[in-house]
Amino acid sequence: MSTEMPTNMTIEQLNSDYGLSQQLTFGEGPGGFPLVEVNNGLAKATISLYGGQILAFQPAAAAPVLFLSPCAYYAPGKAIKGGAPVCWPWFGPDPEGKGRPAHGFVRNRLWRVIRTETLTSGETQVVLGLNDSEETRAIWNHGFELAIAFTIGTRLQIELTTRNTGDTAFTITQALHTYFAIGDIGQVGIQGLDGTQYLDKVDSGAEKAQTGTLDIAQEVDRIYLDVPPSLVIDDAALGRCIKIDSVGSKTAVVWNPWAAISASSGDLEDGAYQQFVCVETVNAANEVVEVAAGADYKLGATYSIT
Repeated sequence: MSTEMPTNMTIEQLNSDYGLSQQLTFGEGPGGFPLVEVNNGLAKATISLYGGQILAFQPAAAAPVLFLSPCAYYAPGKAIKGGAPVCWPWFGPDPEGKGRPAHGFVRNRLWRVIRTETLTSGETQVVLGLNDSEETRAIWNHGFELAIAFTIGTRLQIELTTRNTGDTAFTITQALHTYFAIGDIGQVGIQGLDGTQYLDKVDSGAEKAQTGTLDIAQEVDRIYLDVPPSLVIDDAALGRCIKIDSVGSKTAVVWNPWAAISASSGDLEDGAYQQFVCVETVNAANEVVEVAAGADYKLGATYSIT
């Protein structure tokens, strides 16, 4: 078990201070970004310190659970397309209309290592952190500490903790914008949303009702309201189900860009829309979270194969 990393550590220093023998190593990834590589016998995973973002997760003897675009950008100021990007302190467009970037500013900043640890279960835990700075305060003028914990075993657990280090309350919306790898979008059904209301962003935000399993045969961009804590992606082409158990969230986003947007996106291959679906654990739309001064808030998701 290791504790907090100073900024600007070399790969050699990261391995010396935070590497775990035969289980966790640090290396340099595309764009020179530091990556954490985990292989603990239960699963393999790759985590980027840029964005505080898991890029890959694959349980032993199973297909990859997360989708990562082969065309993803690895450059300062760009978000990495795939894995589970962190949207914070707002989800979607700038809520104040000031022209700030969509989905906030933490998915394109370098996070630090707080801790790496081998758990008694054999799972590996990696905890990364990010604090406010002059740069972030110029964008969003609040004091904060973020910590994201990844627990890697036969299942993947992600927990994002927001602490308000300022003197006044602030409000946030946020998301674990997870890209799930699937065998064929035409054979995917998302279960657990039957009877819920959703905002259809492809139809100017119109509120509609979901009936039965969600099948995807066109562009889908929806915020589901008051969802249950468990959802399931039935991935028939790969003969598996991906179960999503969420904590601290009553809204969920389902997104697939479909053919035209996929083809026009520089960081997606033309046919990429057939290979992934985003089912996101979020606080969005009417689920705005207030974090009191000195308090914290946890948003979490567990992904398991059934």
